[in-house]
Amino acid sequence: MKSLDISVLILEDNHQMRMLMTTILNGLGIRQVSGAECVDEAIDRCLHNQYDIFLVDQLLRGRDSGLRFVKWLRMSGESRAPMAPVITISSFSERSRIIEAINAGVDEFLVKPLRPVDMARRIQAVGMKRRKFVRTGDYFGPCRRRLPVPANFTGPYRRADDMVDQDDDLMFELD
Repeated sequence: MKSLDISVLILEDNHQMRMLMTTILNGLGIRQVSGAECVDEAIDRCLHNQYDIFLVDQLLRGRDSGLRFVKWLRMSGESRAPMAPVITISSFSERSRIIEAINAGVDEFLVKPLRPVDMARRIQAVGMKRRKFVRTGDYFGPCRRRLPVPANFTGPYRRADDMVDQDDDLMFELD
């Protein structure tokens, strides 16, 4: 398989799972893969390296959350990649966990056990069709709306506090 010039950081506290994800990524042609066991290590790696995609476990040891890292990545002035794609990986598929991840600013959600085809699809999704980014007072990340505007929609806004959508821009702000 052709090698892809993509760098990935995996935030996963389980060594075997990190190795499995690395093997899957290598099989997809991604050779530049780094790992971190905790949020602080992931932040440190981001301060010293540039990554194209992040794979983040939602629940880490010690009741820490990979979503804390996602919020840092999106909102911190120190982050070098606030708009980089983030795929959250979780053993839990409850609606509340998915919503929590979306509200933290993730692009995609992947449930364990991992299948290479599912990981490939999520990577393709974040690489081929990025959603616009939204900035509000407490959120910065991909627009959480996934459904297109209905054909029979006649108003200028989908919600009263929406800005006019500009097709050429990757980011817009809401008050």
